[in-house]
Amino acid sequence: MIGGYMGKVLEVDLASNRVKKYALPDRMLELYVGNKGLGARLLYDLLPPSADPLTEKNVFIVTTAPLTGSGAPSSNRFNITTKSPLTGAIVNSNCGGDFGIHLKRAGYDALIITGKARRPVYLKVDGDDVSIEDAAELWGLDTQKTQEKLPAGTGKIVIGPAGENLVKFASVISEERVAARGGVGAVMGSKNLKAVIAGGDQKVRVAHEEKFKNTCKKWRELSRRHPATGEELPRYGTAAFVNKCNATYTLPTRNFRYGTFSEADAVSGETLAEKYLVKNIGCRGCPVACGRQVELNGKKIKGPEYETVGLLGPNIMNADLSAIIEFNYQADLLGLDTISLGNTLGFVMEAGEKGLLITDLAFGKTSGISRAIEDIAYRRGLGDDMAEGVRFLSKKYGGEEFAIHVKGLEIASYEPRGAVGQGLGYAIASRGGCHIAAGYPIYLEANGPITVDPHSTIGKPGLVILNQTTMEAVSSLGCCIFTVYMFLPRQLIEINARSRFVSKMIRSGFLYGGNLIGRALSLPAWTLPVPPPFFMLPQVKAHAHCTGRRFTLGRLMELGKRVVNMDRIFNLREGLTAADDTLPARLTEELQRSEEPNSRVPLAKMLPKYYQFRGWSSDGVPRSKTLKALSIEQEPSLPGAAADSSGAAIAGN
Repeated sequence: MIGGYMGKVLEVDLASNRVKKYALPDRMLELYVGNKGLGARLLYDLLPPSADPLTEKNVFIVTTAPLTGSGAPSSNRFNITTKSPLTGAIVNSNCGGDFGIHLKRAGYDALIITGKARRPVYLKVDGDDVSIEDAAELWGLDTQKTQEKLPAGTGKIVIGPAGENLVKFASVISEERVAARGGVGAVMGSKNLKAVIAGGDQKVRVAHEEKFKNTCKKWRELSRRHPATGEELPRYGTAAFVNKCNATYTLPTRNFRYGTFSEADAVSGETLAEKYLVKNIGCRGCPVACGRQVELNGKKIKGPEYETVGLLGPNIMNADLSAIIEFNYQADLLGLDTISLGNTLGFVMEAGEKGLLITDLAFGKTSGISRAIEDIAYRRGLGDDMAEGVRFLSKKYGGEEFAIHVKGLEIASYEPRGAVGQGLGYAIASRGGCHIAAGYPIYLEANGPITVDPHSTIGKPGLVILNQTTMEAVSSLGCCIFTVYMFLPRQLIEINARSRFVSKMIRSGFLYGGNLIGRALSLPAWTLPVPPPFFMLPQVKAHAHCTGRRFTLGRLMELGKRVVNMDRIFNLREGLTAADDTLPARLTEELQRSEEPNSRVPLAKMLPKYYQFRGWSSDGVPRSKTLKALSIEQEPSLPGAAADSSGAAIAGN
């Protein structure tokens, strides 16, 4: 057996109470590895085309990766993959916490849930013992109380009232970590599945143990010495980006009407650390510890991430950090994605201001927001429409030009008119307006230590492809995307800071070399037969020592390209086209600043080049030679899975 894998998949049908256990083909693991990549392949194979996301036909998949639970730093990740009820596209929601570790200790690399239970249930996975348990006493509880009632010492994923009520942007909670985007919580709710718990005593086998330990030790040292993962994130958390984005016109303000907020510092990571921080928290074994535990009204709770601060703060003209903390806590208890929530509130406020609908919600006014959050979770009054998301609201009430979403997924907390590559990334992202699926080019345009001209389109298609490809690959290995920050090595950052001339040369190199990078990434894996520099991508060496498989820079990039293309052909099959690779009119037609003629996203100038570098047609369809080069078969690659399984019935339901 390959190192890092447990060798089994667990498939449970909630409708028939049947369980299957089988091994995945070795070739599938070689090509898709784990987490996001493996989830995408499994969903494509197992989901019937055009299935309604909120019916029993949808498939809910939890995947891990070789590095999950291995002891590698920043690698205790698991991934939820399903068809999104919010977008109709693929959604891959990556999460920290320890559920992935416990699932592997139970002996499984992936969990596949199909069908729908007749009444509320939870799934219990205790090694080889699998049972469906009655969840009548859990139904209706918030996510914290639900987890408290479930057995201690197990990994847990749960939904709150929002998931039960099929809110289209309901999240899944594990400990205090959130798999938030795309309505994965609603899919659980549609299956009458309140929770999954997992546990066992199996260990993750590492192929080359001593080499792996030494690699992880060096990796931790690199992480602690890097300016982003060793200084900024531990000190201020992700909310460190508030002031940075405000200074670069990329902080969404007043429903993305503007890119700066005059009171940004009041809700910044620095202010959070000064006034509310109790201690840093992090996923098990992570040296970064970017999470925040804060104290509010005598209670110690999880602090908000940057996305939450930006969208429940400046985006609705709210400068009250204590209110943001409260709204974040409330959303987590109810099981709501705070990114979609903040966008939805912002849209309703502007629509109300323009007379398109009747609401008491208004920019700069925090009263009524807590009630609105509850109304969304329980689908009461206007909250019932808000629970459908911004796209639905704009089609019902009008205002599509300021409905800030892509493919139905509300945009993350980066205003792309201040960083046009980020705008391209949003437009092309497989799951919609997601900063992660976009490749996070904002780091090279606005909030990173080395940034290029944020309004120039030169090189941006290539840089977006580089970022997307690298992040999709690293995620599939089981690593947190913050580990990709080390792709800009500490030494280069220090050199950049020392000399204006050298800094200009580095920035120009990134910008004008972007399209060369895009072209280079279309080359096959064998053209890059060496490992990447360890101080830039230690994940690659760790993966090789964990699995025992040779892994090169070329194979890493090929993995990332394969994941992007797998997502693309899934979405095409489900009816999405190049027409969906777009942005709202506010971002492409309105100037963010009258004095800056380039302060809108010139998407039409960048998109054709992106398609070309990806090996797609002018209509955004992957060419057959592109898929063939990546060994992507459009026929299901999971032949005989059912035949390899026991198909035994299990108790419950």
